Amino acid sequence: MFAARSNIGVITRQAWWAYGLLSLFVNLTAEPAMAADPIRLLAFGDSLTAGYNLPAGDAFPAKLEAALRARGYVVRVINAGVSGDTSAGGRARLDWTLADRPDYAVVELGANDALRGIDPKITAANLDAILSVLRQRGVKVLLAGMLAPRNMGAAYVREFDAIYPRLARTHDVPLYPFFLEGVALRRDLTQPDGMHPNAQGVEVVVRGILPAVERLIGPPPPAAREAP
Repeated sequence: MFAARSNIGVITRQAWWAYGLLSLFVNLTAEPAMAADPIRLLAFGDSLTAGYNLPAGDAFPAKLEAALRARGYVVRVINAGVSGDTSAGGRARLDWTLADRPDYAVVELGANDALRGIDPKITAANLDAILSVLRQRGVKVLLAGMLAPRNMGAAYVREFDAIYPRLARTHDVPLYPFFLEGVALRRDLTQPDGMHPNAQGVEVVVRGILPAVERLIGPPPPAAREAP
């Protein structure tokens, strides 16, 4: 009986040593814990945001997320783009879109309003309401501007183009003046329709807007560290 107890004690000690070595191995091989939860950035817009006719990985939100992560940000960019959406459509769906509880938002809407010749006063009122709701929810915003097609007439162009700078001042939010800067009217950077960016065009859009997004969300956090 005593011998049996002695053997049991040896086996128990061996088991604890094995458990300790296994725990050490797991700790050494585990993925580093993230220092913080991901920043949630809402890309709220129309087909230019959604990635019309492009693979999901080539859409603006995916490319923006990849660019931010490459610069050290722990971020999730939420694709809240809906092709064909007007400012009214964006306003109507904003509440359920905010179920993702974003910290920041890039608001890109209005291109379809201009293409349809919608009264700029209506577009301005819808965007004003969107920015007001985001402010009430504590979401910090970068407003991405749009320009009216030049064939809409000088008066329409003047009134529409003024919407974005005015709203940026009113709501005290940063403005990226033209979402399609460097891409519009470039056949090599747009799809056959001449309006939507191709994959290369999206990369140009992301490079252009990236500094403004970084100013919005602040510097990246320290590098992720292993948990103690």
